[in-house]
Amino acid sequence: MPTSMSQPHSESRALPPYRGLFAVDAKDFTGLPAVQHGPVSQLIPELVDHALGRAGLAELREGKRFPANTGDGIVFGFDPEKLPFLIWPLLPVLDEVLATYNQQTVGPRIRLRASVHVGPLPDAGGPGDGNGTPRNDTHRLLDSRPVKAVLAAASPETTHLAAVFSSRVWEDVVLAGYTGLHPDRCIEVPATVEGKSFTQQAWLFVPTPSGNLLEAGILPAAQPAETSDTEPRHGGGPGNGARYSGNTQHVIEGAALMGDVGGDFTYTGGASYRAANQHWGDGDNVSGDKHTGGKGQA
Repeated sequence: MPTSMSQPHSESRALPPYRGLFAVDAKDFTGLPAVQHGPVSQLIPELVDHALGRAGLAELREGKRFPANTGDGIVFGFDPEKLPFLIWPLLPVLDEVLATYNQQTVGPRIRLRASVHVGPLPDAGGPGDGNGTPRNDTHRLLDSRPVKAVLAAASPETTHLAAVFSSRVWEDVVLAGYTGLHPDRCIEVPATVEGKSFTQQAWLFVPTPSGNLLEAGILPAAQPAETSDTEPRHGGGPGNGARYSGNTQHVIEGAALMGDVGGDFTYTGGASYRAANQHWGDGDNVSGDKHTGGKGQA
């Protein structure tokens, strides 16, 4: 006999238990040769489990709720009281585990995106456990443009992990001070997914930034750059001793690069920039062509 489906707003019913959600997926997984898909799919949960053990979270490692292998990654639920520890120390430890693996491997490098979310999900030991809007949103965050862009822009030799937190995790865990990660190490972004009706505010954390990420901003609103009253934003890049202060750039989506940029930079969110060497000083200083995705866009 098929299970009857409850209609929303027809009656009141008990809310499912809140569960934290942790998910990762691998950058450029589909670009690997087919023969490597199976081994990499098996390797990713092994790396995450190793990091959980090193972070002192063996109990969580053994007690995952509704774990699933997604092919290019994994997702699992857990008691939300563990959320602070999934952010810190797990994310820095996972970054270290990936760095060690990538330094030693002769196979493909494993670089991961991670997302952390929380919400009510069924968890009664049935086949539908873990399915619901919070889980869908966890995967949308993983696929969002900013987290993909920030990992793509970073050095593959140094930056092995980029994490994104939902607004609920940000407010209840990071901003509230329950985790060892300081809010100043995170960047607010508008999380959108190409081809999906998904838009949420989220926060990025890159445990080991590299290259232009050391001076990049991916922020939510289009506003003029903020200027410090005490520190100028004039003159050369980091190489000539200049100091930057108040150099936040606010963009709708994508990467705002500050400092010296060489070669071409392309972001798939609808705007591409092709230029020779550039230096960011007062305002926008762009040489070459700037192409945007539609009329009227800056």
